[in-house]
Amino acid sequence: MSPALRGLALGLALSGLAAAGCAPPPTPGPPRLAAQARAAVLRMSPVPPPPPSPGNALADDPRAAEWGRTLFFDAGLSPAGLSCASCHDPDRAFTDGRPRSRGVGEAPRNAPTLLGAAWSPWQFWDGRKDSAWSQALGPIEAAVEMGGNRMAVVRRVASAHRERYEALFGPLPDFSDPARFPPAARPDPEGGSPEAAAWGAMASRDREAVDRVFAHVGKAIEAFERGLAPGGGPLDRYVAALRAGDDTGGGHLEPAAVRGLDLFTGEAGCVNCHHGPRLTDDAFHNLGLPPEPGRPPDVGRALGAHQVKADAFRCGSPYSDAAKCDELRYLDPSFPDFVGAFRTPTLRNVGRTAPYMHSGQFATLREVLEFYDTLPGLPLLGHRELTLQPLGLEPGQLRDLEAFLLSLDDDQPRRTAEVPR
Repeated sequence: MSPALRGLALGLALSGLAAAGCAPPPTPGPPRLAAQARAAVLRMSPVPPPPPSPGNALADDPRAAEWGRTLFFDAGLSPAGLSCASCHDPDRAFTDGRPRSRGVGEAPRNAPTLLGAAWSPWQFWDGRKDSAWSQALGPIEAAVEMGGNRMAVVRRVASAHRERYEALFGPLPDFSDPARFPPAARPDPEGGSPEAAAWGAMASRDREAVDRVFAHVGKAIEAFERGLAPGGGPLDRYVAALRAGDDTGGGHLEPAAVRGLDLFTGEAGCVNCHHGPRLTDDAFHNLGLPPEPGRPPDVGRALGAHQVKADAFRCGSPYSDAAKCDELRYLDPSFPDFVGAFRTPTLRNVGRTAPYMHSGQFATLREVLEFYDTLPGLPLLGHRELTLQPLGLEPGQLRDLEAFLLSLDDDQPRRTAEVPR
């Protein structure tokens, strides 16, 4: 049969199939988001500018941000030669990839990402700090982290950063008299350390002068961290296309990720706690995570809420530039559901911030999803979230959820955080 006749025969055959209701299926186009998910998805992007800083008048000063970047990488703030970047590595989305962070010793929890930290009203897994500037001061003096002390920090500022400090905050006090300002001193709630004894022997006005300079160090670091904004990944391009009228999202998410997004906002209910541009509610929940062998139960927010109310650098303190502190005003540390609860982490860059949960209980995203799918065991402290129920999904649905989560990674992991020269 000639090619022309073969073509005619094929055309007649296809016409016959169509007439019989057996036309070949149409070629599938890019997947479309379910209608009920659209509103929640549009709220996921773009990431807006950070809210005003609670208590830092120079939070958005470019000079403070540039000095803060230098301080972030300054190993001279620690007698062990560690810096903020030791546990918040730009190449790891500002985490360290460990189940529990390691500095001078091993911390009880891991290092959450700093990408987007300036948007959160609470810092650390237990919310024991209420600002990024106050948070930056904690690891410097933590015995298992940087192992430093505030007296040594202000001396470092005087010797290595005087010009930049004074351009922002005015003249530094004279810390040269060792009788008034010992080489190492800091408050210590547990007492007994030489640094705590030296701190207690100082005059109150001298302690206040040290505290003020120490607070300014945290404020400069916060100014740098406010530039660590998440965004610019596949999800953001997908949402931008939806806003422009393209119901397919421009094809910026793979079909599996679109199916996962439908599950995330629908049947799986992940959006109940992971919503908005950073995909977090910034609240505290007891998930009933598996116990850590050989470690006592962690009470989480139940202790952190008391600590933030008593913190010397909290909003409304003498070192804060803000007097109105609604977050603290309405905080009740005795709330029973705080027991065993931890802050909901952002899901931005979640593919690059393993291991997961506050102590790295899960090595992979698949393990996290399998935990939520079955919710095994019971919490050792408190009770599991009343709204949390096993997902009971099919294996293919778990793969789709994982595909969506991996679409939340940014395109430029280092951004503006190169080590300053």
